[in-house]
Amino acid sequence: MKKVIVIGAGPAGMMAAITAAKNNKVILLDGNEKVGKKLFITGKGRCNVTNSKDISEFFDFIPGNPHFLYSALYSYTNEDTISFFESQGIKLKNERGGRVFPASDKSSDIIKGLMKEINKNNIELKLNSLVTNIKFSNNKIEAVEVNNQYYINADHFIIATGGVSYPSTGSRGDGLRFSKSLGHNIIKVKPSLVPIELKNTWIKFLTGLTLKNIEISLFNDSLKKPIYKNQGEMLFTSYGLSGPIILKASRYIENDKNYSLFIDLKPALTHDELDKRVQKDFKKYINKDFKNSLDELLPQKLIPIIISLSNIEENKKVNEITKEERKNLVNLMKGLKVSIKGLRPIEEAIVTSGGVDTLEIDSSTMKSKLIKNLSFAGEVIDVDAFTGGYNVQIALSTGYLAGSNI
Repeated sequence: MKKVIVIGAGPAGMMAAITAAKNNKVILLDGNEKVGKKLFITGKGRCNVTNSKDISEFFDFIPGNPHFLYSALYSYTNEDTISFFESQGIKLKNERGGRVFPASDKSSDIIKGLMKEINKNNIELKLNSLVTNIKFSNNKIEAVEVNNQYYINADHFIIATGGVSYPSTGSRGDGLRFSKSLGHNIIKVKPSLVPIELKNTWIKFLTGLTLKNIEISLFNDSLKKPIYKNQGEMLFTSYGLSGPIILKASRYIENDKNYSLFIDLKPALTHDELDKRVQKDFKKYINKDFKNSLDELLPQKLIPIIISLSNIEENKKVNEITKEERKNLVNLMKGLKVSIKGLRPIEEAIVTSGGVDTLEIDSSTMKSKLIKNLSFAGEVIDVDAFTGGYNVQIALSTGYLAGSNI
């Protein structure tokens, strides 16, 4: 029986500790006053714990090193996650896109399920215990320093400290610093799944407006084809855009390049179909001013912006609008162009991409290839996925693999 120290009590660290405790003495350390602080706020506090899609489909939703996760996701699948929580008496439910949530809509239930197992397996949980240093020699860790005060020795160590997004939850990048000091290469950390800032000044007039069933196309200004395209929901903010499809698009944006985003407000209609629809509305409002003819086509908040960008005088009578002006209006609704200023700060990212280089980690055990008695789990590794329960599943799967291979 070995003595194992797990650093970080998020989903990856908790699962690593639970799994390792089957055959070892485990100490779980976390600098926070409670476990699972970031898990508590995921899915807007409801905790999207996994996805019910077939596990083979997960890899399509993991842009960051999917192949590295093959062993982890097949060793501990979404079905294992669902069974784990249901065996704790936590009812789960399926929502749109296969997203799995606790039936109570409370992330605290997921944390309770993990805590129940931590207590059952006699894991020594030490909260308010921030690892401040690591003592190592001859490619082996000897001990960790806690709160700059004392050292704890162990035979094996698992780093599960997360990325650097949401630093208020404890994701401060400590594990990345330790890993670097141990000789590991760190792939530059950048925000993944983060809102986008826009250059357009009119954006502030749309703050709070949510558009559903629209399509976005993201273009690198130096390329002709879109680098990302998706349909779904989007939200206007005071600085730009957010919402599920925007967060996914952010994964493809690098801060030193120029990008434009085109919003198709009516993706279900072709240009010709939308033109016919506009003609129908214009016929209905033939003697009205242009500004009063768009109520059935667009949300109220968006109408003044579309009018302004269409270059059609707002008080112009509908029966005076030319065919060319009407066609321009249709083109505008099929491709509302916005210019991207950049991404919001990394602190606001749901997930960070980058982390400990996967080439230096054994993907079948999560063990370091450089340090004899070290493993990694969760977001500290250079892996990341889209929203939909995939990131929490990755945390649990890598945690399971790390804890199973001491």
